[in-house]
Amino acid sequence: MNIQVSPSHYQYSSYTSNHDKPSKEPATPEKSPSYQALISELASSDTKVRAHEAAHVAAGGGIVSGGANFSYTKGPDGKMYATAGEVPIDTSEGKTPEETIRKARQIVAAAMAPSDPSPQDYRVAASAAVMEMRGHLEQSKKIQDTLNGQKAYNAIASSDTPPAEASSSVPSQS
Repeated sequence: MNIQVSPSHYQYSSYTSNHDKPSKEPATPEKSPSYQALISELASSDTKVRAHEAAHVAAGGGIVSGGANFSYTKGPDGKMYATAGEVPIDTSEGKTPEETIRKARQIVAAAMAPSDPSPQDYRVAASAAVMEMRGHLEQSKKIQDTLNGQKAYNAIASSDTPPAEASSSVPSQS
């Protein structure tokens, strides 16, 4: 028996051997090494995909906006095996720079949580790092604006005469 197996389907066909004696026990696809190897590979993939997505969910906390979604492949045994997955997360910026920074750090943690981050996980983490930098920039601008306002206030407060009195205090010519 010649068995050809692919991840999406399997087929088998008979061939004639050099021996004219018929086999006492017919081979079945379920007993072939390639069939068992495929089932093992699909089961392993299912376990890894589910663990990968579970790591995202666990690290994501409040930014996870739904459960994991899986793409399945039907094995030759008729069972469905998870072969890909994704976890939806909220990647919008926060209401304040501080909230944006915290959220960006949470996104990076969620993206990099699996022991084997995917290329997409790295892209999400990189985008979140940029988001964090924007949060720091906004935070710096707020601090600078506050300092500029404080400097102006200090300049007015430390002058000898307040601005209102300075304009009205003109020496009299009597």
